[in-house]
Amino acid sequence: MEIWEILFIVFGFISVINFFMYGIDKLKAKKNKWRISEKALLCTSFFGGAIGGFLGMQVFRHKTKHWYFIAVNILGILWQVGLIVYLYIKG
Repeated sequence: MEIWEILFIVFGFISVINFFMYGIDKLKAKKNKWRISEKALLCTSFFGGAIGGFLGMQVFRHKTKHWYFIAVNILGILWQVGLIVYLYIKG
């Protein structure tokens, strides 16, 4: 298995977890319960789960008014996809 394939799977797994993190945080926000920290959401997005984070923002309509969440998710998507494409082309 190539390194880009492994990263694709790892980033996909982290994205699924991050997607659910956004959903859980939104649910907890509605119920005024303990929340997942913004730092945890942002770090998970930037370090592998940006696609899940961005989709979670859209699906759950959560953190969409915070410019830095949009920026971190877009930057994360760019570097994660860029790395996979680079490794795929490099061969």
